[in-house]
Amino acid sequence: MVEKHHLTTAGLDKLKMELDDLKNIERSRIIESLKEARAQGDLSENADYDAARDEQARIEARIKELEKIIKNSVIIENNSSASNLGKTITLEFDDGSVDEFVLVGSLEADPLNGKISNESPLGGAILHHKVGDKVLVKPDNGEKFYVTIKKIK
Repeated sequence: MVEKHHLTTAGLDKLKMELDDLKNIERSRIIESLKEARAQGDLSENADYDAARDEQARIEARIKELEKIIKNSVIIENNSSASNLGKTITLEFDDGSVDEFVLVGSLEADPLNGKISNESPLGGAILHHKVGDKVLVKPDNGEKFYVTIKKIK
């Protein structure tokens, strides 16, 4: 079974831009680096050549990875009532603190910037709930806690 990657439109666009940059700019740059390194002579002891080959392998691997992700991506629809993916969710925690998160697919997760993955314990717990629900969150390592969904937009 092929793994589907849930992405927002902006997240998909960002990956497509990275792919375009790698294919059209970075590939050309690395080819030039390889030409320059070859021109230096003996390739067996040429650190510049080895470094350029390593970078070329890294770039090609990332291109393949991005192509696979893009091919197998599913756009998160904000208007879906079945799931909270792509929505901004305001949560109240047990201690009374309130925080706001955007629930995204794992590839776009950035907890420090308020984007949590639907595969994280918190994201998975609130994925299919509605405003007013008190939801139990079970972290992999830590104590269980409850959050109350205050707002979904």
